[in-house]
Amino acid sequence: MSKVTEDSAEQLCLEWLEDLGYTRLHGPDISPGGANQERGSYFDVVLRDRLDHALGTINPDIMPPILEEAGRRVFYLSSASLVAANREFHTLLLDGVPIEITRPDGSTAYELVKLIDFECPENNDWAAVSQFTIKEGEHQRRPDILVFINGLPLVLIELKNPTDEKASLHHAYQQVQTYKNEIPRLFIYNELLVTSDMYNARMGSLTAPEERFMRWRNMEDQG
Repeated sequence: MSKVTEDSAEQLCLEWLEDLGYTRLHGPDISPGGANQERGSYFDVVLRDRLDHALGTINPDIMPPILEEAGRRVFYLSSASLVAANREFHTLLLDGVPIEITRPDGSTAYELVKLIDFECPENNDWAAVSQFTIKEGEHQRRPDILVFINGLPLVLIELKNPTDEKASLHHAYQQVQTYKNEIPRLFIYNELLVTSDMYNARMGSLTAPEERFMRWRNMEDQG
């Protein structure tokens, strides 16, 4: 049996996601200057083309200008604090993006643009991206795996080498906290954080404290 490393753990995790139907992408390939560039800059954490295409697919009865406005609102989402922005996005994800329109008679109404098709999962765009470099301010970070649905980075997976005693789940949790402090824009869109050493795994939310995060059962207990 070959030695297990953090890289081999990452590749195995990507294979699992690919088996589930996710498109497997390599971060450098879709970043600025890459062979299949999908980002305008390393600051961009939303894959805008995938988002715009998905909005058209899952909202076929809504006019393109309204879909474009919904995409812009999500792409440029910001708030007074990271937690507030994350909560706002969570509401938009579940309920849709309300876009104000003017009726022919001059009255105001709202079109609700869905970000995810919860009823027909096959209508969504599923991607798992490894080594996705993000730059914010003077910081540059590269999470192990990001899971995108319709171009939105909803899940972060941080892996550690199971044979390295110093690379514990605690260290993985601390790594995620560093990401939150240094590349906070990524976490506006985060719905789930996962850490694993391929024997045990923990998952939690943006605001979960370590003691609660670390109480989640390991992968074998989850069945």
